[in-house]
Amino acid sequence: MKKIYSLNLLSLFLLFSTLFTASCNTNSKKESAEKVETGKMEYPAEWMYNQRAYPNNYINKDAYREAVLQSKQILANISPEAAGEWTFVGPLNTGGRVTDVAISPDNDDHLYVATATGGIFRSYDRGANWTPIFDEESRLSIGNIAIAPSNAQIIYAGTGEANGSATDGAYFGDGVYKSEDAGDTWTNVGLPHSNHIGRLVVDPTNPDRVFAAATGELYGKNDERGIYRTTNGGSNWERVLFVTDSTAAIDVAMNVANTNIIYAAMWERTRKPWERDYGGVTSTIHRSMDGGNTWTELGAANGLPAPSTQTGRIGIAVSESDPSTVYARFTTNEITNVFNGLYKSTDNGDNWTLVTPSNALSNIDANFGWYFGNLRVHPTNSAEVYIIGFDIAKSTNSGASWQTLPGMHVDHHALDFSKTNSNFMLSGNDGGAYISNNGGSSWTKFLNLPITQFYNIEVDKTQPERLYGGTQDNNTIRTITGGANDWNAIWGGDGFHVNVDYVDNNFIYVESQYGNLGRSTNGGNSFSNATNGISGGDRNNWNTPVIISPFDHEILYYGTNRLYTSNKAVSWSAISPDLTDGIHPSGSLAFGTLTAIASSYNNLDVIYTGSDDGNLNVTFDGGTTWANVSAGLPDQYITSIAMVPDNDLTAYVAVSGFKYLDYTPHVFKTTDGGQNWTDISSNLPNIPVNDIIVYPAQNILFVATDLNVWYSKDDGGSWTILGNNLPMTVVMDLKFHEPTKTLFAGTFGRAMHSYDVSDILGIEENSLSKNAIKIFPNPATSEFTISQNLTSEGNVQLFDVTGKRIKELFKGNFSANKNITIKTDGIAAGIYLVKVNSGKQSVTKKLIIKK
Repeated sequence: MKKIYSLNLLSLFLLFSTLFTASCNTNSKKESAEKVETGKMEYPAEWMYNQRAYPNNYINKDAYREAVLQSKQILANISPEAAGEWTFVGPLNTGGRVTDVAISPDNDDHLYVATATGGIFRSYDRGANWTPIFDEESRLSIGNIAIAPSNAQIIYAGTGEANGSATDGAYFGDGVYKSEDAGDTWTNVGLPHSNHIGRLVVDPTNPDRVFAAATGELYGKNDERGIYRTTNGGSNWERVLFVTDSTAAIDVAMNVANTNIIYAAMWERTRKPWERDYGGVTSTIHRSMDGGNTWTELGAANGLPAPSTQTGRIGIAVSESDPSTVYARFTTNEITNVFNGLYKSTDNGDNWTLVTPSNALSNIDANFGWYFGNLRVHPTNSAEVYIIGFDIAKSTNSGASWQTLPGMHVDHHALDFSKTNSNFMLSGNDGGAYISNNGGSSWTKFLNLPITQFYNIEVDKTQPERLYGGTQDNNTIRTITGGANDWNAIWGGDGFHVNVDYVDNNFIYVESQYGNLGRSTNGGNSFSNATNGISGGDRNNWNTPVIISPFDHEILYYGTNRLYTSNKAVSWSAISPDLTDGIHPSGSLAFGTLTAIASSYNNLDVIYTGSDDGNLNVTFDGGTTWANVSAGLPDQYITSIAMVPDNDLTAYVAVSGFKYLDYTPHVFKTTDGGQNWTDISSNLPNIPVNDIIVYPAQNILFVATDLNVWYSKDDGGSWTILGNNLPMTVVMDLKFHEPTKTLFAGTFGRAMHSYDVSDILGIEENSLSKNAIKIFPNPATSEFTISQNLTSEGNVQLFDVTGKRIKELFKGNFSANKNITIKTDGIAAGIYLVKVNSGKQSVTKKLIIKK
């Protein structure tokens, strides 16, 4: 069932506080934007991509595709009685990154909002209520949406945000989708390897004729990029413009009076986690006069900038009211892509004039113009033009003078106009979606869209209605009532770790990018800087780990490339050497950093740390000596470490990254302080695991992955999805409130949800000793043997990774069959679960079959 999110009176009253928050965030973001891309001040960071691509700078898209299929099969097999449902807890009034918006051409009440990682939302009542309409699909990152002007029931959606940020590289798309019922249902109609779609243009007279600007891979080169054309609604696509395997098509526009005139903006860009080059001589405008069959590059001879190694992202727009009028915005500087002027043509692009020099709007793109780049012309006035950037600038005289539109969050990506009301506009930015009824003079934010992107979350142990979270570009926020509509910012910038003292909740510790820590002693009413003692020469992760000791609530730990400790964050002292491989060869201070910390429930002596370069270290004497216990773990980005309260030698580790080989484990357990590690990934998909927590009484595990929350009741022997209604988006962080048995999940694009796990915690299963069952060889080829020392009657079942029963392998008396040999004939290669049942007890073991 699709959820509907309503706009109530409380939301309207909260508008004013939200606008104040946006204003505060604007100042914070401007400060960040002025920091150059060197060392740990580079902005935005590569953290999210690096998590998933380290160490080979590679994301296996096939692995993600397989994980989607596996997840859908599991959800389909979960019975409604056993599934349970997640509860949405907010926020609605914060918002998140919107990548595109659209107003139906025949009804201003019909609005569409596309998001960076949360899918597409539709409203039939001008935003009073919203319904998610893309949740059944496998990619919730949206680059662009386009409604057919001649038939509002036909909508095209290009998956994969194309704005050049590290998030784009981590969350790619799988092509173009089409709906013929205004978004109720969707069909993938091609370009599965395009990765990111910058723009879609639908012929105003023929809804089957569409042009797509495909950007291709962000962190890599590929040929599946350029301008594509379909003339049969997506049944077939033809690439009609290709420049190089590192040149993206970022924008495409059409003359509505002569639909054979097409303009394409090409953008040369290459990116690695430690290097960005977003400019080149192939960053130019191309024009076709014959519907895309042939193209001509427009340049200095036409009055546009000559090809340059410094030319970056370009935006184009054609006037609807005067289609011979075309505008183009250029950027310069291969790293920052700062604004380099607005050009205008009145003869279909034959000749261009510089109408706005770079110094007239020098700050419109801050110093990361590759994140913006869009341009719009009002549909009824060819002189009314909008540059969409850090702010939105409006000109009513073809670029001779400008005004900045007020009252919105910064970082703009989308703008659309009503076809019937020249004053009605819909916009989208990193803070959400807004409407204006007066031509942009004032704006109202929608306070009912559940699209917040959480990095980390927190629940107050003593007052669990108080929820906290660090968000992408929307500060550190909280609710003190538990309501979905009353979240407020308490710390600026991008928000990350939040820690509330579990004994005295007057003490709250919040964090923005690169470990900028704040401390409150009055319950969050005010904060002061809390980084005294942290060396400025250390390396900090974009999401610097900070925790409160579960043994002593006054002790905190903070990780740079070293581990620090402090009493209530008053002053920090280093208690370790460099616990990473050292500074990255590039010299960047954003790599070679700690990413996870876990400390003992029993003392201040035992602490584990994990790093972004695959190092797992442990101390048993409070930091005097450290041991690297990474042997037995993969060289992957370590995302989370969990310790159990009753045994300091037992710990769990989660790693990110996609599979590089046939099978890559993501969750491990040690029972001897890291001397040995056991893979307990079992049937988890081969995708990143972002967090792990353990319910110690029964070794029940919960993990947050790039596709849903999974849990295991048998210490990792087998896993299944928790609940049946969480959107299939990225889950970044988990928090468990033990007194109420409530699990909270922070998603990166669909806000925060909670789940009552008391029923799960009450189930005692798989009490057989795992050591009683052995399978060899594993991986198996032609046969395998199940060795056991049971004495009762029972059976052995084989399941695939979705939980579907494949066959019964054995039934009878175990004592008479100590070694059960099974032929693999008729069993396909893959990962399986072997479940041994003895009476009411059972144990599950993983089996890999290779042919």
